[in-house]
Amino acid sequence: SAFDPLGQSRGPAPPLEVKNEDSPEEKIRQLEKKVNELVEESCVANSCGDLKLALEKAKDAGRKERVLVRQREQVTTPENINLDLTYSVLFNLASQYSANEMYAEALNTYQVIVKNKMFSNAGRLKVNMGNIYLKQRNYSKAIKFYRMALDQIPSVHKEMRIKIMQNIGVTFIKTGQYSDAINSFEHIMSMAPNLKAGFNLILSYFAVGDREKMKKAFQKLIAVPLEIDDDDKYISPSDDPHTNLVIEAIKNDHLRQMERERCVEVVKASQYVELANDLEINKAITYLRQKDFNQAVETLKMFEKKDSRVKSAAATNLSFLYYLENEFAQASNYADLAVNSDRYNPSALTNKGNTVFANGDYEKAAEFYKEALRNDSSCTEALYNIGLTYKKLNRLDEALDCFLKLHAILRNSAQVLYQIANVYLIYELMEDPNQAIEWLMQLISVVPTDSRALSKLGELYDSEGDKSQAFQYYYESYRYFPSNILVIEWLGAYYIDTQFCEKAIQYFERASLIQPTQVKWQLMVASCFRRSGNYQKALDTYKDIHRKFPENAECLRFLVRLCTDIGLKEVQEYATKLKRLEKMKEIRE
Repeated sequence: SAFDPLGQSRGPAPPLEVKNEDSPEEKIRQLEKKVNELVEESCVANSCGDLKLALEKAKDAGRKERVLVRQREQVTTPENINLDLTYSVLFNLASQYSANEMYAEALNTYQVIVKNKMFSNAGRLKVNMGNIYLKQRNYSKAIKFYRMALDQIPSVHKEMRIKIMQNIGVTFIKTGQYSDAINSFEHIMSMAPNLKAGFNLILSYFAVGDREKMKKAFQKLIAVPLEIDDDDKYISPSDDPHTNLVIEAIKNDHLRQMERERCVEVVKASQYVELANDLEINKAITYLRQKDFNQAVETLKMFEKKDSRVKSAAATNLSFLYYLENEFAQASNYADLAVNSDRYNPSALTNKGNTVFANGDYEKAAEFYKEALRNDSSCTEALYNIGLTYKKLNRLDEALDCFLKLHAILRNSAQVLYQIANVYLIYELMEDPNQAIEWLMQLISVVPTDSRALSKLGELYDSEGDKSQAFQYYYESYRYFPSNILVIEWLGAYYIDTQFCEKAIQYFERASLIQPTQVKWQLMVASCFRRSGNYQKALDTYKDIHRKFPENAECLRFLVRLCTDIGLKEVQEYATKLKRLEKMKEIRE
């Protein structure tokens, strides 16, 4: 036979069989897909807070799933029924009943799942049933179901078992069985101590009046690690007003003050006395992170009479604080103090350079930045600032050199990339802007939502005559910041140039919202309606403009022209107004 390893002599493969949508298997597949979609929609509605819709979708899923089971039983053997789908439908239905406070229906649905031996691990749902009984204040049944759930969960699932035991302990507190509650919480604190269990244990000992055990429980509670940095525990993790109030109340209460003082006193009395000064500096920095500037300043001012190293560090921070608040005289005083205390402190020299820069003495500022770099060649702040200084002095080659060195150290710094692009823009204002485009492209790869960088790219491509690329970047810029008048004007003009006047309308309407006193944007909207052939809308817009700006001659000219074209009687009225306006203008001139 001929050598034919690819089997080409057999001809093309037969066409795929057409799927029969009326077949029982296909109907079952479609119905199963619909049930899954309903369960998903129910969960989404619940997460959006629409509990009634979530329940309706869950019930609908339950009805369709029962139809699905009957159809499957007719077509295939019972073992082919999708148990996972049945479980998820029932579980979601029970959850939605519970969310809608229909507790009897929720319990009945959970019972259906729990009693079905085909569902593995369904016994764990007895926790949910216990939670419902707890809400109904049926505490004995809640404890019973929690214990049944606990029996079903293997010891390897330690975290889940601890949570159920916590529920049991809380339920015992509700019933006043404090000794049983104590047993639960003691067990938790010995196995996996946590803050809630420790707090509830103290409450239980308080309820039975055992002061000694309360003390021991409190020691166990404060031994529980917070899993957060010590500085962060008094900084609010959210915008919740209640949490913020609590943190505000405790961040400087007696316990916090005692904690702080004892810590510093212990260090001061030890051989690590230097560390005490660092702790105080860190305390001031913590105040800064909490935006408590006054406390930070007070803490730092305590170091004015300390030894030179600590004094320099404190004065550097104070100088920077005053600089941020635009109090340049104070910033300069503390910068001098920091430099005089430690001439080799690069941060102090950088701060001094900043205060001189703020006063416009760029040559002198550059000297301080250079000295900072001589003391510490890795001081990126000094290198960045010296680049800015050279830009101010129009020494662009040296500025570019500084920013390129900095880019080698800080590869993805948006500020550095922007400065490099900006220097090239100044260089190539009237020449080839390709270098500036290249660096701006790198910048938007780091910060893709920077509207100014995107609009600058649009401007550069427009100057090159590449309108489609310019449109892409201007449009992206508008998407992230839809209030830049120059970008809005360019996009509107682009659509007029490309004969899509109706698309330009939204941009000029946007501009008129931003600058309602500028008549030109409203005239542009009317002009777009006129160019796109919508004369009635154009006429209405011109009339509206005339009401707002009765002395605008351009608006009246277009009203006269439109009324003449359409054949309206109002043309005489507008023509008279226009003549009067032009006569007044002549008299004024």
